[in-house]
Amino acid sequence: MRRLSDTDIVVTADDRIQPTAAAPSRPRRTAPGPRTTPSPRAEAEPKPKKTRRKRVLPRFDLTPLQKLAAGGVAVTALAVGGAVVWHSGVLQRTARTAFAMVLDATAEAGFRVADVTISGRGRTSLDDISSALSARHGSPILGIDIEAVRDRLEAIPSVRAAAVERRLPGNLHLAIAERQPVAIWQNNGGHVLVDRDGHQIPGSIAGFEGLPLVVGDGAGVRAAELLALIAVEPELAARVKAAVRVGNRRWNVMLDDSKDGLEVRLPEEGAEAAWHRLAEVERNRGLSGRQIDMVDLRVPDRMVLKTERPAAAADAVKRKDNGA
Repeated sequence: MRRLSDTDIVVTADDRIQPTAAAPSRPRRTAPGPRTTPSPRAEAEPKPKKTRRKRVLPRFDLTPLQKLAAGGVAVTALAVGGAVVWHSGVLQRTARTAFAMVLDATAEAGFRVADVTISGRGRTSLDDISSALSARHGSPILGIDIEAVRDRLEAIPSVRAAAVERRLPGNLHLAIAERQPVAIWQNNGGHVLVDRDGHQIPGSIAGFEGLPLVVGDGAGVRAAELLALIAVEPELAARVKAAVRVGNRRWNVMLDDSKDGLEVRLPEEGAEAAWHRLAEVERNRGLSGRQIDMVDLRVPDRMVLKTERPAAAADAVKRKDNGA
């Protein structure tokens, strides 16, 4: 769905405010005065002409530098005067008042917000959407800043992208694409959903308990990196239940169970190659079917296995720790 531009908003000629034409001014008629007939003597004797003495003004010759300075003074005076008028706010207030009058006229013509429709909403609350819309029922629909509404919608943590349309005369349509959770991030004793970009998605994790659990500082931001890594071996990826970010440098991956499953320690560099080696060994020898609880792949070309402790030995260690 594309975003509408200003050229897509059509206001018919009947809805525009028509300026009233001023009536042409007519020349005034003056009442004719009494006609006077000049006397023959006045026609015969012409009046003496008065000689007007010309007044000579002093002339100042300016050098080119002085002319340039005088022009600069005039331009500076105009600029200062314009700046004073601008900063006084008179022009801005006048323009805003005129614009508000035009919007009110369009609302009276029927271009007002009557309905708001939403598509793509799942987890985003209606309160957040209403706050981002910041419009009232019956307000001029042409006065809504489409770009500002879109930016406010995309600022909601659960929204990845948004589009806003005016469907004249009175419908405003919002289309949102929400962030899709790919993992649950456990940090500081809390759990929050994260998407592939590492953005946190606020709200309950109910319904997403089957997503992989990532633990530790930086694990939420690097969740997409982990998913891309394990996806190269789909059979192993389906068994991943949790992953711990160690020192914000590498991963310890838990298979089959987030607590008691097979722990795989991946290296900081060459993690993908190590993951391929683990998949090959698992297909050929079936490590998970043996009494093994840890596979260390941090050393290149070497695989260190740690077997499970017998129950008797584990109980003996437990009694020793308790002082028995």
